[in-house]
Amino acid sequence: MTAIRGDELPPAYPIGVPATDSRPAWTGEPESLIVTADTGDRLHYLDWGGPEPSPPGPPPLLLIHGLGHSGWIWASVARRLRSFTRVLAPDLRGHGLSDSPRTGYELESLAFDALTVLAGNGWGREVGGPAAAVCGHGLGAMIAATMAAIQPDSICAVALVDGGWEDVGEATGLTAAEFERGLGDPPEVLASMGAFLADRREFDPPSWDADQERAARATVEQKHAGHVAPVTRGFALRGCIDAMFGYQPLDVLGHVSQPLLVAVADSASADDEGQRERLLALDDVVRRRRELGLVAPTVERFAAAGHNLMRYRPAELSAALERLLKDAAALTSAHRRGGPA
Repeated sequence: MTAIRGDELPPAYPIGVPATDSRPAWTGEPESLIVTADTGDRLHYLDWGGPEPSPPGPPPLLLIHGLGHSGWIWASVARRLRSFTRVLAPDLRGHGLSDSPRTGYELESLAFDALTVLAGNGWGREVGGPAAAVCGHGLGAMIAATMAAIQPDSICAVALVDGGWEDVGEATGLTAAEFERGLGDPPEVLASMGAFLADRREFDPPSWDADQERAARATVEQKHAGHVAPVTRGFALRGCIDAMFGYQPLDVLGHVSQPLLVAVADSASADDEGQRERLLALDDVVRRRRELGLVAPTVERFAAAGHNLMRYRPAELSAALERLLKDAAALTSAHRRGGPA
């Protein structure tokens, strides 16, 4: 991929070319663990293992999934990066194997849940541990940015994967209620687990594997009649959507001083109006950060790729995250030595 760093951003962000997959994917199984939040809610996460963080080495990495998914959606990335650093992937509350309380779906609450996972592993300000890097996809990107804004000493780098830099209402032209009504699958897809998995496989057959099947299965539960239904209950989905529509990217990202990576899925043609608007929104973020004296993000565009970059471009995304972690480690080392960042 072609990266655009620092304050040298051109008017248009060029699209990079596919990278070579130089880091082999681990074939083992992650550990399935639970940490309990202050509210008493149990939060499930996958611990993919990896070397413990030790300066001047790379920081640990927390991977946060998007709306309606689970930590398993990160498997293709986690398998590549766990030989580089320790990698965790939680299930948000109301998702996967985490508890589904009636409340707590504001971005701040979801961010504190994720910070609890960090603290449970000895990382972050609350336990006097090292700062971690956090990467989020879609809704998870908004949570990642919120974590860095509300507890900056716990986060040393942030990655936004195809989300987190746009106002969702402006980007979609929808209200939260309209957005929610547009979600969901037709009855024939939910008629059986087999039908559901076949539908997910057809999104991109070459990238379908056992991990993708695990990720798909984690989003639904099979009923006695044989059909499947989403694991994420209506009230949790609604709460998360309301949080997404309340997110103000210029405000939140104006409080994120850490190194910032923005990964853009670019499946549209060059003259696509929607994609043009997305890049204009990113321009606004870059401009706002410059006004505040913050370093501009590193922007990487992934050509001919859908929203789920973890599935469609795992090698390239993993390489971009590895570079971010190296940058964060170098910056931390410079601060420890008392030198320039």
